[in-house]
Amino acid sequence: MASQEIEALASALARLPGLGPRSARRAVLWLIKRRESALPQLLAALDTVRQNLVECRTCGNVDTTDPCGICADPRRDARALCVVEDVADLWALDRARLFTGRYHVLGGRLSALEGVRPEDLTIARLLERVQAGGIDEVVLAMNATLEGQTTAHYIAERLEDLPVRVTQLAHGLPVGGELDYMDEGTLAQALRARRPV
Repeated sequence: MASQEIEALASALARLPGLGPRSARRAVLWLIKRRESALPQLLAALDTVRQNLVECRTCGNVDTTDPCGICADPRRDARALCVVEDVADLWALDRARLFTGRYHVLGGRLSALEGVRPEDLTIARLLERVQAGGIDEVVLAMNATLEGQTTAHYIAERLEDLPVRVTQLAHGLPVGGELDYMDEGTLAQALRARRPV
């Protein structure tokens, strides 16, 4: 049995996504074994982030500067704007290094069941950014869920009268996927989005 403090640390780590109680205990044991080298570095990094963390007022990204590194980067294409549900989606897309434009984080998705309405998201700020001009394309990168597609449809309708091209990420079969293992929804979307060869 570990002390209350060590159990509290394991319990705190177990609340992180992807870590369960057993993984958290292993992480705590690893940190304890390396308490002279790894623990001070981890504590310093956590404290630095805690003190400097801000939300970018332009796009909604989380960074240690405002505007964030993406919005402040002059090499980014300011004419292309990719709309995502959450910061995790922004980081995933940007990690792929395929989109060279800027982003807009909605802070969630429309959901009648969860009571999330358009005014609960940053849709108004998105419309202001597009109305200000200088944006040629808005890429709707919503998750392929019912709520994500509802959100994309709502935003597309709101952007309809503005002089901007609205596109959406393709949905369908993943690279390397086998038809036998695909669910009906993925297969249906792939068939609807088929294109000439």
